[in-house]
Amino acid sequence: MSVNALISNYFTTGALSDLPSDHFIDGVFVPSESGNRMESYDPGTATVFGDFAAGTAADVDRAVSSASAGFALWRDAPPARRCAILMEAARLMRAEADWLAVVESLDSGKTLTEAYGDIHGSARLFEYYAGAADKLDGRSVNLGNDNAAFTLREPVGVTAHIVPWNYPTSTLVRGIAPALAAGCSAVVKPAETTPYTALMIAELLIRAGVPAGVVNVVTGTGQETGAPLVQDPRVRHVTFTGSVATGVGVMQAVAPNVTGLTLELGGKSPLVAFADADPEAVAEGALWAIFSNAGQICSAGSRLVIHRDLHAPVLELLVKKAKALILGHGLRNTDMGAVNSERHLAAITAHVEHARSRGVEILCGGQATSDPETGKGWFFEPTILDGLSAQDPAIQQEIFGPVLGVQVFEDEEEALALANGTEFALAAGVYTKDIATALRMARRIDAGQVTVNDYWAGGIELPFGGNRKSGFGREKGLEGIEAYTRAKAITLAV
Repeated sequence: MSVNALISNYFTTGALSDLPSDHFIDGVFVPSESGNRMESYDPGTATVFGDFAAGTAADVDRAVSSASAGFALWRDAPPARRCAILMEAARLMRAEADWLAVVESLDSGKTLTEAYGDIHGSARLFEYYAGAADKLDGRSVNLGNDNAAFTLREPVGVTAHIVPWNYPTSTLVRGIAPALAAGCSAVVKPAETTPYTALMIAELLIRAGVPAGVVNVVTGTGQETGAPLVQDPRVRHVTFTGSVATGVGVMQAVAPNVTGLTLELGGKSPLVAFADADPEAVAEGALWAIFSNAGQICSAGSRLVIHRDLHAPVLELLVKKAKALILGHGLRNTDMGAVNSERHLAAITAHVEHARSRGVEILCGGQATSDPETGKGWFFEPTILDGLSAQDPAIQQEIFGPVLGVQVFEDEEEALALANGTEFALAAGVYTKDIATALRMARRIDAGQVTVNDYWAGGIELPFGGNRKSGFGREKGLEGIEAYTRAKAITLAV
């Protein structure tokens, strides 16, 4: 069925046929042992469009047992075979991009264009790590005698992946692709509001040639499925993306088992614009740094740190652009889609209302709204808060929505202090025509990733992750595979 037919059918019936609705364990879809179900909402209409299995600790135990058996098979698969299978997974993702993108848009609330970007980027992730699968070499070590010494890189074992709701496909694949390339098996726990693409991709991997049991998906709540998964001693590495508070809880949960951990947590990332930067480029960059995916991005440029001389011209342009954005259901491919859940919309609204009560100047937006075509859905207007102090809650707290905070600086030292002035350190952008300024700022800003003159520059070939309360460990790039391998030293005495 064409993408237009899929969308038309959905708007006519309010449902999608052939959605997976059970756990994926040992290569097949299986119901929860409890028989319990959960409902899934379309954020663009705030209505239920499907349901899925509500997992329990018993389902997690089945999945981890399956992954343990799967690991014994997959670790011994020739690296060239793992490479070929991951390449086939990439091909299948591209071939089925329409179906996957419609489900991704409907499940998360993002626009169809954004969903297509996630699907094609995920296919590229499979390709990238396919290329690494047969290149995980050790090294020969000269001990200064006749003994022979070398190292091996081994897969760590069963891995757990706790996937967030804002990027349910790409965050999933950036974790399982390097894990599979390294020879690990995986148990995935998708967010309870966005379960479907994880289930679809697990089944797709079976068709690509991954043996049953190597990738398993258990759906449900964090308490009922996520907690027992990360606490299971058979899991040897956990990859988690989510809030700081939950990340701290995951750290505490894995500590007794001395389990490896990658954490990608919150962000309050600055876009720093110097006086010599082009106002149009800054305004356009800031617009999409914060309003892409309705601001629901860990690395969103949620703070515009701008030189006083550039403030007025950029804000004039930026407000005009923000007010021109068209909100609406993601499947209608508007400029900005819905917020993922009613609960999260309430949290964003509370942040902005608190700012309003403090007397913060709101240049545009500032209200929860709905799809203008239907009057339904969970939406929030593109919002810009101006003239914020360094300690204002809208600067210090992650809002995780389409809300931009503006801070003004006079010189480079003040810009640096403001950029580093939160407990987060995930990403940053610098806009300037002066390469020396750009390089100084890029080195001195505390962040895992810094871009210059294009906030979303870079790609999957580069490592991504945070410092301080933004987490630790790196995903993407060659660094992304390191968490899933361990070095073993072997010495032969002669």
